[in-house]
Amino acid sequence: MSGRTIDYLRISLTDRCNLRCRYCMPCAVPSVPMDEVLAYEEICEITRAAALEGIHHVRVTGGEPLVRKGCPDCVRMLKEIPGIETVMLTTNGVLLKEALPELLLAGIDGINISLDTLKREKYREITGYDGLPHVLEAIEACVKAGIRTKINVVAAREINETEIVNLAELSKQYPVDVRFIEMMPIGYGKCFHGLDNREVLSQLKERYPGLTEAKTVPGAGYGPAVYVQIPGFPGRTGLISPIHGKFCKDCNRLRLTSVGRLKYCLCYEDSEDLRALVRSPEEVEKRQEKIRKVFREATDRKPGEHRFEEMEQISEKKKMHEIGG
Repeated sequence: MSGRTIDYLRISLTDRCNLRCRYCMPCAVPSVPMDEVLAYEEICEITRAAALEGIHHVRVTGGEPLVRKGCPDCVRMLKEIPGIETVMLTTNGVLLKEALPELLLAGIDGINISLDTLKREKYREITGYDGLPHVLEAIEACVKAGIRTKINVVAAREINETEIVNLAELSKQYPVDVRFIEMMPIGYGKCFHGLDNREVLSQLKERYPGLTEAKTVPGAGYGPAVYVQIPGFPGRTGLISPIHGKFCKDCNRLRLTSVGRLKYCLCYEDSEDLRALVRSPEEVEKRQEKIRKVFREATDRKPGEHRFEEMEQISEKKKMHEIGG
């Protein structure tokens, strides 16, 4: 589908994670052998080619990116690539407080922290680990460091239907954006009942009838979130609605999996093997041109829209931790 500007690349460093979230990776699964995972130098070679074709913003994801040794080094390497304007990180936050000083030295531009509940026992039930105190400490450390911080909440009836307002109120305690993300029917997520963000907004309006559309914050992000402002709160509340508020026509992103496949849309299995190109024995210049060609053609390869509302149309069989969050 032409007419879209593709300027955002999400890069998964690993399919491994230190949590076992029920809707993502609820049990022990075999990890990809490390020799099949892109080396940081290979990631950067691909990103250099992507930057020459209009990619300006990068988000480092996983699995959990901080379980991979040297994650801050990868951030630093990406920041040094000409044309890359921002490098951001999405993490579950468990290891973040300890890693934050190195990430700041590397030049990280923003951090998103996944958090679906503020109840310690519920957190343990969802993730298989008693990690909520670590995550809350990480949020506070990010705020104190002055780094742009967002909290990502996957909204689901079985998980946090009764905590919507409490989670949104993190933006009262801290100057952070709390974003509610509709669960997508991918992998284990198909087994859960995601909350429609219209219901999320209804709960927020009932508690805070004075909420308004939020003003745009320069540099706040490059994605599909729609923000509202609760009066008196330093932070904002965001709604990301891939199911009940399709934003496909404005989708500006591609995904690079940890094993080097470039994905165009989460709904479909269509992807391109960049690992084979970057590991080719050809000269660097020839490899770069072939990788650039893949990115040049990406706009036309992206489907017009996803079909998550029609389960039989979902051709992607991989789980989210394999694709990259």
